[in-house]
Amino acid sequence: MKNILLCTTGATPQVITETLYALYTQGKTYPDELYVITTENAKHMLVDGLFTRGHLQALYDEYGMPAVKFDESHIWLIEDEQGKPVFDAKGEEDQSYMANFITRKVAELTADANTAIHASIAGGRKTMAFYMGYAMSLLGREQDSLSHVFVNDQFEFVPDFYYPTKTDNFIVGKTDYSLLNTKDAVVTLAEIPFVRMRKKFEDDLISQIEEASFTKTVARMNAADQVASVQLSNNALTLSVLGIDIKLTAKELALYQYISRENQKKVLVDRCFIDSIEPSMAFLSAYSLMKGDQRVYKTFGLCDEMDWRDKNLSGLKPMEKEFIQPIRSVINGKLRKALPVEVYEKVQIQSKRVKGGNEYWISQDITVTDL
Repeated sequence: MKNILLCTTGATPQVITETLYALYTQGKTYPDELYVITTENAKHMLVDGLFTRGHLQALYDEYGMPAVKFDESHIWLIEDEQGKPVFDAKGEEDQSYMANFITRKVAELTADANTAIHASIAGGRKTMAFYMGYAMSLLGREQDSLSHVFVNDQFEFVPDFYYPTKTDNFIVGKTDYSLLNTKDAVVTLAEIPFVRMRKKFEDDLISQIEEASFTKTVARMNAADQVASVQLSNNALTLSVLGIDIKLTAKELALYQYISRENQKKVLVDRCFIDSIEPSMAFLSAYSLMKGDQRVYKTFGLCDEMDWRDKNLSGLKPMEKEFIQPIRSVINGKLRKALPVEVYEKVQIQSKRVKGGNEYWISQDITVTDL
């Protein structure tokens, strides 16, 4: 069986040498191969520290450790939806890319029954460590393990420390006036117990994870035991279902909220609709509670938000019959992208042509609440 060490790293590539050192000196299973998940900006620190400055080879030489199969092709850069590397994973969308990428890579590695994965969550951002742990919980098998590596406080985050040396080796500590002897460092590897959920789900679900997003996987698993409900947040501009937050614009969220509040969660766009200002009033009642584009008020014949707040509504116009459909399409597109099909079918805004116009509705089988 091939033993694979899978690590996440950020600005501290030292976690790689620390983990290898701990596995070897503590007599734990030593890896045959090493793969690292990181971001574009962190890769150069990883390459510089391990290869250019030679700390990885120095570790092998000092302890007589067998070299692990690892080169730049084993460094996996987190990618966005277009396959472009994520620079530093600080953006909100980057968190989704990170989750999806890590989940796919763990799915790929665990698909081979002849491998044993040792995943480390010691490096990278906290969210990166969380997603690695969660992916292992979803996909990990009996032969797989999860760990974190620690070093005593004075050596933590010291750029020149990579592993405890056998002989005296002095480096600059966290402050310029302090010197540390790397011989005195203590590295501890702690294995982390985790719940293995893989066997609780059908094989066809596991086979879909490599292609599915992290959010779709979570929603699909949650949906196994839960009835779908939707939460709307005016402050965050999100529609949340089964623990998945989907960003909408204020106009999109207000439309979903408007339809959900109508009788039977249904809107009939017919002659009566386009002759009445009641739909406009209902929509703007929701929209005005959010931070949205002021031009939306002009769509309804008002100058700006102040007209609405001051109840200067003499110019208020009925909602045009073409208003709902394009917004509905965008909302459904976002829901379809983020959710598994069976959940999307429940929470989408549905439509059909009827005599005299069009009907839009949200399933009465779900509850819609405002956060």
